[in-house]
Amino acid sequence: MLLHKTTRTFSRLNLARQLSTSTSSHRPPRVLVTGSLGQLGSTMVSALRSRFGSENVIASDIKKPTVDQRNAGPFVFADVLNYRSLEQITVDYGIDWVVHFSAVLSAAGERNPTLGLSVNVNGFQNVLELAKNHRLRLLSPSTMGAFGPTTPKDATPDLTIMRPNTIYGISKVHMELMGEYYTEKYGVDFRSLRYPGIISADTPPGGGTTDYAIDIFHGALKHNSYTCFLKAETRLPMAYIDDCIRGTMQLLEAPEHSLSQRVYNVHACDFTPAELAEEIRHQHSESFTINYQPDSRQVIADTWPRTMADDAARSDWGWNPVIGTPEMTRIMLEKLRPMYQNTALDHDVSAAEPAAINTESAAPAAAVLAH
Repeated sequence: MLLHKTTRTFSRLNLARQLSTSTSSHRPPRVLVTGSLGQLGSTMVSALRSRFGSENVIASDIKKPTVDQRNAGPFVFADVLNYRSLEQITVDYGIDWVVHFSAVLSAAGERNPTLGLSVNVNGFQNVLELAKNHRLRLLSPSTMGAFGPTTPKDATPDLTIMRPNTIYGISKVHMELMGEYYTEKYGVDFRSLRYPGIISADTPPGGGTTDYAIDIFHGALKHNSYTCFLKAETRLPMAYIDDCIRGTMQLLEAPEHSLSQRVYNVHACDFTPAELAEEIRHQHSESFTINYQPDSRQVIADTWPRTMADDAARSDWGWNPVIGTPEMTRIMLEKLRPMYQNTALDHDVSAAEPAAINTESAAPAAAVLAH
């Protein structure tokens, strides 16, 4: 009898979702993006607006947008720790989908665990409840940081041992499990993909564990040298931001019936700091030098996969990254070179000046999401 009642309840939830989908099929979805002023958030907002129209994508953050960001489309203040505020936005704007980028990342989470737990756990729980109560599709990215030191390092599968030892990783495992639970229990359309390190020239490095792969280009162009905070042989999965955003859009728009699971690995390329330095020498300057001074981020990197298996993402919703290490290096050098055209190379300086670190503590917006 209990099973029969549960089945009826879940059937009603599915019917409600189908009715909601059918009534909104005549217009593009209205999408709320949290953490929209971060590296991934800002790029995702642009991609969504190109796809669905500026008026249908609501950017949100707790930081002040630039004039250009405000003029590009609707922007609202949204603190993910305030459920009533999120609900007000959902009702006022007729939101159908939420893309949840607000997070305190790996290195910042270790500096401020209390903030990391608050934003990553309580903030996500608010968004998850919002999705349940208002029948929203919810995409909340996860990370390779959800794996841990006992996880297989090579071709890490989607389903494996997950015992992370960072606040960020722990909170993302919680996010994955709660999303899957709400899907099974309440019929929430939850989706997630485990990002590798994401590389972009559009925003400064944020102090994360894979941010060396961005900062190294600034060092190469400004000083022709770089001091790396990871060891030379530290191999990690990576993806250029264009592949990342394209894949995120694919998963967001995929028909629900095509999904065999709710959380997917995605992997585009992988390299070590030494290999990336060699590619920079090949494309930029044969005299480029790199030194290694591992810090606390090395401990974090040592718990992460070297490569990830992503067969399910490729077969279920078409994940197909096209930018490898050489092409990514070319793009990064081309995009960043104008910034340093008037700066003479200083061969006596061994590293680039540290970029301003976005600790995500002032604003829970994504920067380099796996890190």
